[in-house]
Amino acid sequence: MPALGPLLLRPVQLASGTWASVHTLWRRSLQFRIVSVTLVLSALLVGAFSWTVAGVITNGLLAAKIKTSERLVLNGGAYAASQLTVVNQRDDPALLTTVPAVVTQLATAPALGGQKVQVVMLRSRGDLSLAPEAVAQPDTGAYDVVRSPQLAALRARVAGDHSGEGRVTYQYVTISPDGQPARQYLAFGTPVDTFGGQLELYYLFPLEDQVAQVNLVRSTLGLTGVALVALLAILAAMITRMVVRPVRVAARTAQRLSAGLLDQRIQVKGEDDLAQLASAFNQMAENLQSQIVRLEEMSRLQRRFTSDVSHELRTPLTTVRMAADLIFASREEFAPAVARSAELLSAELDRFEGLLTDLLEISRFDAGFAALDAEHVDLVPILVGAVDRLASLADQVGVKVMVHVPDTPVIVEIDPRRVERILRNLLGNALEHSEGQPVAITLGTSETAVAVTIRDYGIGLKTGEEQLVFNRFWRADPSRARQTGGTGLGLSISLEDARLHNGWLDAWGAPGEGAQFRLTVPVRIGDHLVESPLPRVPMDAEVTR
Repeated sequence: MPALGPLLLRPVQLASGTWASVHTLWRRSLQFRIVSVTLVLSALLVGAFSWTVAGVITNGLLAAKIKTSERLVLNGGAYAASQLTVVNQRDDPALLTTVPAVVTQLATAPALGGQKVQVVMLRSRGDLSLAPEAVAQPDTGAYDVVRSPQLAALRARVAGDHSGEGRVTYQYVTISPDGQPARQYLAFGTPVDTFGGQLELYYLFPLEDQVAQVNLVRSTLGLTGVALVALLAILAAMITRMVVRPVRVAARTAQRLSAGLLDQRIQVKGEDDLAQLASAFNQMAENLQSQIVRLEEMSRLQRRFTSDVSHELRTPLTTVRMAADLIFASREEFAPAVARSAELLSAELDRFEGLLTDLLEISRFDAGFAALDAEHVDLVPILVGAVDRLASLADQVGVKVMVHVPDTPVIVEIDPRRVERILRNLLGNALEHSEGQPVAITLGTSETAVAVTIRDYGIGLKTGEEQLVFNRFWRADPSRARQTGGTGLGLSISLEDARLHNGWLDAWGAPGEGAQFRLTVPVRIGDHLVESPLPRVPMDAEVTR
């Protein structure tokens, strides 16, 4: 019994694999779906047509057989009644010769037209001195057929008919006499009135010829239907191929275009709808290529302009900075209005230098020159240092910063300068939008990744803004005055720094519930992140909304 398990499991696995292959082909191949649907529908249609035609032909053959046979039986009944008028008594010895002669005459009458027939005459009531073999054709088994239980209903109808109008009744019967192959008969019965009694006259018409004709019709219709369904399937496959093949070519061309091969085009053949589709596709690809090339050129010029301007501004800014520092150092000797101007000048120069530094950093990212200076360091001091650098801003806006870090060192391979810049940008953004509420910073670790979340309870983010916050110069509310004097590039630079580490930088926010930014980096440079040690959505958020 244990050995039967694999034997029974193998067909199940084979059937499951076949079904999976067919299901995959059904989902991926338009041609297969069209051919399959055509095949199924045409098979149903041809099957219904064949069944209907075979039924009509069968009914027609049987109706013709019944009509012809009924006329023969009526004539036979009248002939038997006329021949038996010479018999006056039930025990008349003439019965022994007259009845068999009538049966033989009816079975060989020219009116049969060559039809195969077996005739039996049975007693209806009373006692006639007739042996069974004397009233049926010898060696035909007709007597046994008529006396079989299958024809009991027919015999009851004939025996119960006392109208004397020569009424005929019939029944189909299938008999296997003495273990022989089954034969189908059309059995007719009619009463024969004579000498004050009644005889029963039965005709047995074998249906071998009709059965053979019906089988021939069915086999012919079946073969024709199979050939027609196969032809329809082939035609559907050919026609579908004519339509699907250009679509497949267009799909492959579109994939190459999406991969950056902008010179790919579809070969146009003819002037039909598919040719027009190919021409329109090629025109679209041409326009897209032109637009992409133009946008790339504009982007290149923009990056070059930003880089050149940023570098060119360094020299005059240095000169202005030296003069501003000199004036700022001597501001106490000036009038109050001039001293205040010196302070504003120094503050705006600081802001301008920050913007220039960010622009230079963005230009390095755009040019692909940014590189990591990675080393194995403890992330806890870097995080605490970023918090300390913004402590004065936190005091200025009246926000309490809560830091949750592990008690043990968190060693990770990172570029300390870039990660510290990410943390400062995220914390500065949280302080700016905290609305005086506390800011919580959490550091989490796992075997493969390290994550830092910065959670504020300020104005929050609207739906969809969690992606926009990393766009350059984007602001959720342009009317709000900045507390930190940021450039609008901090989060964009932070996102690029996170990508350099092969890490994640994502955000969550809801109006009135604040926001949370999460930085996740792998423990080792080059590893791929699978999951973050900390959730993107904070546990205290009403996420069910």
